Amino acid sequence: MQYIDNIIFFIALIAGFGLFFKSLKEIYRNIRLGKKIERTDNPSERWKTMGKVALGQSKMTKRPIAGILHIFVYVGFVIINIELLEIIVDGIFGTHRFLSGILGHSLYAVFTATLEILALLVVLAVVIFFIRRNFYGVKRLNMKELFGWPKHDANWILIIEFALMIAFFKMNAADWVLQQRGVFAEHGSFPVSSNLLAPIFQNFSDNFLLFTERGAWWFHFIGILFFMNYLYYSKHLHIILAFPNTWFANLQPKGKFNNLDSVTKEIKLMMDPNSDPYAAAPEADPNAVPDKFGANDIFDLNQVQLLNAYSCTECGRCTSVCPANLTGKKLSPRKIMMDTRDRIEEVAKNINKNGKFVDDGKKLLDDHIQREELWACTTCNACVEACPVLIDPLSIIFEMRRFLVMEQSSAPSELNVMMTNVENNAAPWAYNQADRLKWATEN
Repeated sequence: MQYIDNIIFFIALIAGFGLFFKSLKEIYRNIRLGKKIERTDNPSERWKTMGKVALGQSKMTKRPIAGILHIFVYVGFVIINIELLEIIVDGIFGTHRFLSGILGHSLYAVFTATLEILALLVVLAVVIFFIRRNFYGVKRLNMKELFGWPKHDANWILIIEFALMIAFFKMNAADWVLQQRGVFAEHGSFPVSSNLLAPIFQNFSDNFLLFTERGAWWFHFIGILFFMNYLYYSKHLHIILAFPNTWFANLQPKGKFNNLDSVTKEIKLMMDPNSDPYAAAPEADPNAVPDKFGANDIFDLNQVQLLNAYSCTECGRCTSVCPANLTGKKLSPRKIMMDTRDRIEEVAKNINKNGKFVDDGKKLLDDHIQREELWACTTCNACVEACPVLIDPLSIIFEMRRFLVMEQSSAPSELNVMMTNVENNAAPWAYNQADRLKWATEN
């Protein structure tokens, strides 16, 4: 019976990490529903970008207050959970503060004191974030697309982080008092919990403190496992996916659109006077289905675009700088990414239920993203520039526009007039080519 705690701990550990890796496997499968794209060029630049943007949080600090607070939460939460290694060893083998024997008395004291200070910064940051999100009235955090689950999700994450940090302080405070009484050997330094919570615990019995310390220890451990598995359902999946997302980011200059090989080949064919436009290419498959121009569903988008959708933090920085949105248009780049992720999850549930995707009569276009949103975009790239994890909403908008124009011949009348003029006059204006230079003629 003395090992029952260790057995329960081991089972919880295996179950928690097992479910976590199952979720990651499903996300990987879902991302692979998109088209393959070559994004492994210039690896040194990609590693540099990932280190600077994902690890270094370089784009977050462009809005200093939110950026610094986010760094507190990010760095603090990640470093504090280094202690998870100690918890795992202690839980499996029944030891107490395993790392103290590895680091030594002095270094372990510095380690635990650093964790406490970082934990305090996390608590302060999540409290400010909670107030800012719910009571301060920041416009980008209170837009229509955040109503319902997205807003609840953001609040739940802040509450979970707050609860985990309070449990961490309770565990340390009870431990410190027990150390002073000689129940535990003295290990570590706890500048926050020994001054804020320990005085409250001084009047309680050893048994109560042991129960409190163990209870907080278990809560912290189970809470981390819960948080880890909650990520699949949360926008906070970016904690993990920001790293591959920034590595696979588009390194081309912003505003440079891709050309379709099929269109390029057709134009070259048209410009070759010796070519036979009706002759099939030697390697052509007569039964092959022609590639679709653009995208009207997630299967037409590439895998990096689907990774973008999963990596979206829903911070709204993209929407807050979008000129279309600022002038009252329906477009919100954040909503484009959220809608894409919703469609991916809709398809994923279909696959989980049927073993493969069964046509559900729905598409990303019209069922999730409306045409009015797509045509409101000015293609200015402000959203791409603003994103703290290098997400590219414009690429999805562009592919869906391409589908509307090239597959459905559906475009606003102004664009149709312009395209007709280009076709007839080689310019967007309704002037004959011979009359182009008349404006320069002296009167």
